[in-house]
Amino acid sequence: MKKLNNKKHHTFKIVLALAMLFFVTNCKSTKSIVASGEASDKLSAKQVIKQHQKSDADFKTLQGKVKIDITQNQKEQGSTFNLRIEKDKVIWLSAKLGLARMMITPEKVRFYNKLDNEYFDGDYKLLSDFVGVDLDFNKVQNILLGQAIFDLKEEPHKVSVNENSYVLQPKDQNALLELFYLINPSHFKMDSLQLFQQLKKRVLQVDYKSYQEVNKEVLPKDIRIIAVEDYDEVKITMEFKSLKLNEDVRFPFNIPTGYKEIVIK
Repeated sequence: MKKLNNKKHHTFKIVLALAMLFFVTNCKSTKSIVASGEASDKLSAKQVIKQHQKSDADFKTLQGKVKIDITQNQKEQGSTFNLRIEKDKVIWLSAKLGLARMMITPEKVRFYNKLDNEYFDGDYKLLSDFVGVDLDFNKVQNILLGQAIFDLKEEPHKVSVNENSYVLQPKDQNALLELFYLINPSHFKMDSLQLFQQLKKRVLQVDYKSYQEVNKEVLPKDIRIIAVEDYDEVKITMEFKSLKLNEDVRFPFNIPTGYKEIVIK
């Protein structure tokens, strides 16, 4: 068992790895979407929320490849991963030759790394502590699909228009956590998700740079993530290729024997 005493450093490191799982798109014979809609100040918050909820993609499985580039401390590295999803059940990511694999389910977050002979097998607490939100599988899946992470009907929201996006925010913003959804007026998916924790110097911003039509479903195409904790900043860009919907997929995942467990103290 590998115990990590420097909780902040290793939590951030693992969160960055988990971020690789978060965003899915692109497809064989996909069609890019041109955002031609114009935001109107005549739409109420309830109307925007209704259209956003109707935009949620409907599929059973998704598979494809995603190219991920990560920049930290002016150093950039990138790689391409195989990505598979069974909606509401499994999100799976595998590096070339199976050198690293990650799998998240409603119960667990797991990954292993053959280069370092180590693995992590835990719940969502690690990720929740980082973003300051009580995450679960459904919230992660919603982020993947360009949907709001909370149920927008649970509390009143207000809406405004900024740079041709509908800006949705709770009427009573939490002083410890400010939350903003920027909604696209063409297809009503998110243009951006923004979380701010000023006291803890944390920022998580997910920008959906473009969308595409995949088998008549609107899904993200290019994504940029900026994650900040104290003075650590990481930028992640993702490009998704060769994605197919609703085909049979498998999720092989077995932690090799003899690997060291990563434990956050």
